[in-house]
Amino acid sequence: MTRHLSLFCLLIIVTPLLADDWPAWRGPRGDGVSDEKNLPLTWSATTNVRWKVPMAEPGNSTPIIWGDRIFLTQGLAKTKQRAILALDRKTGKKLWQHEYPCDTVETSHKQNPSCSGSPITDGKAVYAWLGSAGVVAHDFEGKQLWQRDLGPIVSRWGNGSSPVLYKDLLIVFHGPGEPSTFLTALDKHTGKTVWKADEKSINSPIFGSWSTPIIVTIGKRDELIMPLPGDKVGGEGMFKAYDPNTGKELWTCRGLGNEIYAMPTINESRDLIVAISGHNGPFVGVKPGGSGDVTGTHRLWRNAGKNPQRVGSGVFHGGRFFLADAPGLVECIDPKTGEPDWKERLPGTLWGSMLLADGRLYVSSLEGTTFVLKAGPKFELLATNPINEPIYAAPAVSNGELFLRTHQNLYCIGGKRP
Repeated sequence: MTRHLSLFCLLIIVTPLLADDWPAWRGPRGDGVSDEKNLPLTWSATTNVRWKVPMAEPGNSTPIIWGDRIFLTQGLAKTKQRAILALDRKTGKKLWQHEYPCDTVETSHKQNPSCSGSPITDGKAVYAWLGSAGVVAHDFEGKQLWQRDLGPIVSRWGNGSSPVLYKDLLIVFHGPGEPSTFLTALDKHTGKTVWKADEKSINSPIFGSWSTPIIVTIGKRDELIMPLPGDKVGGEGMFKAYDPNTGKELWTCRGLGNEIYAMPTINESRDLIVAISGHNGPFVGVKPGGSGDVTGTHRLWRNAGKNPQRVGSGVFHGGRFFLADAPGLVECIDPKTGEPDWKERLPGTLWGSMLLADGRLYVSSLEGTTFVLKAGPKFELLATNPINEPIYAAPAVSNGELFLRTHQNLYCIGGKRP
């Protein structure tokens, strides 16, 4: 992993970035790709496990890692609290935990516990959006730096977006649901609002975005791109691009569905962004850049056939796009057309977002198995690794180790240390 991030495609802008850090949901570039080599290929609940620690309650958020710290969000339904906690990455020992009351009765799907959004760090502080419990910032020793109450948010399927960092801004999608859905940028040092963009507020299980925005650089301009539903249930969803400095809307591209879970993904040549609808909705590729409604000029393809339910985010590798579908399908997509080159079924339900490392794809099933596949033009299953505990979170990678959060435990996978 390079020490300095390219300014071409950034989820977070931090310099320098240590080689063994996984500072945000989907990694340092926000694309699910790790530059590490020789990650574990096989494991079980008892083999190649360096440690495991129990989780207080089920959770879907992914851990992040910086240096000797692991950070997690945790819903505590029994006490109506939302928490952020730090663990020692070598042993899994809890270093600190801070809990925040949530007075709002947050409804959700039974498979989506509260605090599904992952935290993020710039190496100095750790930030987390805890839904109706607000946004918090702590230093690495656990001292609270600030807290912001952004108001209650209620959605039939809960929430799941993770915050992103850009320069001195922490950008949060406060949604979906009622009474108020919006995208906002906070000063990361103080928590004060820098800009806010209101979006449609509807509390419906078939309307909303649970996605996380991505930031890309096109020419000399940075663009914050977020997939969003339309203005009504049954309407047409869209990409929206904003100036991340000001919140000014730059362009829109129509063609998505009204239910969106996956994070948009940009390809290696940085001229295609893919967004994926849930609920059997369309799958769309768009060229970033432009101004105003770019549907007719920048939408490169739209696959609106009989798509399966899609929850997890995909990855680009070698000019191909790889994606896992909820019914257990893994697809290799031609990014020029949005059509599959191959499609194979794995046992189980695949909600997890993909990780790419060293030419391998890692994806976990809800039933507790992580599959490892070759990221190539033909389907090749390399390993099947059962833990047999529900896994909704994506794998995190740090310094040759894999971190897997199940509904019961957090595992550090890597075998014995030298």
